[in-house]
Amino acid sequence: MKRNRRISAAAVLALAALVTGTGAGFAATTTPSATPVATHAFDTAPATATATAPTRSFQGTLPAPTGPYAAGEDVIHLTDTSRPDPWVPSSGPRQLTVTMVYPAVPGTGTPAPYMTLAEAAGILQRQKLPANSGITPQNLSSVTTHAFHGARPQSGKHPLVVLSPAYENPRMTLTSLATDLASHGYVVALVGHTHEDNGETLANGQTPPCAICDDPALDFDSVATSRARDVSFVIDQLTHGNTAWRLAHLIDKHEIGMAGHSLGGAAAAATMIADPRVRAGVNMDGSFHPAPMPGQINRPFLMLGAPPSDHPADTTWEQAWAALGGYKKWLTVTDADHFSFSDLDLLHQEAGFPTPPLSPERGVVITREYVTAFFDQTLKGIHSPLLDGPSPNNPEVLFQH
Repeated sequence: MKRNRRISAAAVLALAALVTGTGAGFAATTTPSATPVATHAFDTAPATATATAPTRSFQGTLPAPTGPYAAGEDVIHLTDTSRPDPWVPSSGPRQLTVTMVYPAVPGTGTPAPYMTLAEAAGILQRQKLPANSGITPQNLSSVTTHAFHGARPQSGKHPLVVLSPAYENPRMTLTSLATDLASHGYVVALVGHTHEDNGETLANGQTPPCAICDDPALDFDSVATSRARDVSFVIDQLTHGNTAWRLAHLIDKHEIGMAGHSLGGAAAAATMIADPRVRAGVNMDGSFHPAPMPGQINRPFLMLGAPPSDHPADTTWEQAWAALGGYKKWLTVTDADHFSFSDLDLLHQEAGFPTPPLSPERGVVITREYVTAFFDQTLKGIHSPLLDGPSPNNPEVLFQH
């Protein structure tokens, strides 16, 4: 069973596991919600666990960015009039919500919310969380992000990095990575893939639910291809004038990279195959859909994930490694789980529930450091010793090849 399929139920948002407090957490062993088996917290917990648990009070805080700049944030809405929505054609042209995170002047702007109230409510509604969970739309939407809405931008031009989240995960689950990249001099576009998770608030104020999350026959190759079209459209809009985003002049249109978590990692590869403007890509613990063929990707690519033993049936990483023709690295992180590469394990811990052997803080640190080092080297031409081999400061990171 492949990585994306194994985690899709937890990825509706893995926050659902953090509020039940009924199991061992959300490891990469879950299954699609349409095919439940006893492999994650919801299936193995006693039926009375949530009814008897004390009311919790959740206050989430993401780590502060580590670079010299602050992280500014804008949310933009884009409509691709060239194609109908692939999942709900009756809704009309494809609409996307994108969070732009950019290098900003410290001390400017106002704190940005983690998500809208409607996005938070959509997550909680799908999970049918009990009243004593301690998670409300208000406190979920107000997780501290260290991003600042309307902050004054740093001058100059900066490489663009597009981020794509896991299947069923909204875009904001990669916020800690986005803010850190921005603090190190990148403009970041966090793309919300409409109808593929439990809520992306659109320009008209509506927050449509997931249209494909319960499809047991879903073709993930088709989803990755559709995401590649989403990303190419976003790049088009951001690199042709400033009508899509008021600060588009900050983007160096010749230096574009993409990273994704889980299915978002597959989308990074699919986008690189389809769009030569993307000069470097990162797959964070996602099966390739499909694995690239030799000659399709001859630009830099980083594979960063949990140990192969966690995904014994996933052969796509070996296939991809053999096919990649450019600068490439395959790094594994000891004791990580699937959500170590997003915000979710950290938020799980902050709610007081079990976490994987790798501490969530280390998961965030490692993801930030290695993804930033990779883009520094491939988009800015700044060599990073981190990518040369094992580091005593990061003993969990193994060079697979």
